[in-house]
Amino acid sequence: MNHYKSGFAAVIGRPNAGKSTLINALIGQKIAIMSDKPQTTRSRILCILTQEDAQVIFLDTPGVHKPKHKLGSHMAKATEGALHGVDVVVFVVDATEKMGAGEQYILKQLEKVRVPVLLAVNKIDLLRREETLPIIASYAKTYDFAGIVPISARAEENLAGLLDEIKKHLPEGPRYYPEDMVTDQPERLIIAELVREKALELTRDEIPHAVAVDIEEITTRAKGDVYVRAVIYVERESQKGIVIGARGALLRTIGARARADIETLLGAKVYLDLWVKTRRDWRNRESALREFGLSGDD
Repeated sequence: MNHYKSGFAAVIGRPNAGKSTLINALIGQKIAIMSDKPQTTRSRILCILTQEDAQVIFLDTPGVHKPKHKLGSHMAKATEGALHGVDVVVFVVDATEKMGAGEQYILKQLEKVRVPVLLAVNKIDLLRREETLPIIASYAKTYDFAGIVPISARAEENLAGLLDEIKKHLPEGPRYYPEDMVTDQPERLIIAELVREKALELTRDEIPHAVAVDIEEITTRAKGDVYVRAVIYVERESQKGIVIGARGALLRTIGARARADIETLLGAKVYLDLWVKTRRDWRNRESALREFGLSGDD
């Protein structure tokens, strides 16, 4: 007789290792924010995968980094907290990058972990097989991993193999969440993240971590379409000009791209009303972090 399994898997790794891409691919739906800018995930996000034999609750964590402000401290705390109270840890590494100080720091954190740790060697689609093997061997020497799985999150290679390894370490138990639930985050927060993702994609390097998004209103109108009013906050007036772009062109592009994702999420036509405002030094203001759902009190 098959026994149902359910449990929690923390997904950790350096910024830009592909953690969010991996979780979105496993869930089959866009929940976690993706960007080529590091440290874009700011909070622990629960993403839920329900299958016939198991329910896996993934914790998508901020990339491990040295904090430079209160927001950074919150992100670091969220990552370290995710290593406790889970059934298995998935350490995602980028096969195209050499093992560096970031990976060494994570390996040190893993010494305190009392649950099995799987190594997911990501982006193997960008390398030849003979290039991947030495990378796997070098990591195998650093830690007693419960399993090492080469994958490509973007190309969706060997994700079933990784899932099988994760399930091995889950306890038997009932489903924690309804079958059709894919995240514990409210729609409002996911919509804010989708808008922020587009802002990150389209702005220059000095902008990303100074961007926060607040959803001020979501209203379903008589015809069934949805009105969303969102404010993009930046820290300086000069950044505001960058986000808006010449004659509002960049803001319109952000809005068009975000609206497409929000319509997929809500299954309805969306009118997205986007504004840009300046809130100086918000990353170091506890009141602003609370307002944007990023408080260190979480």
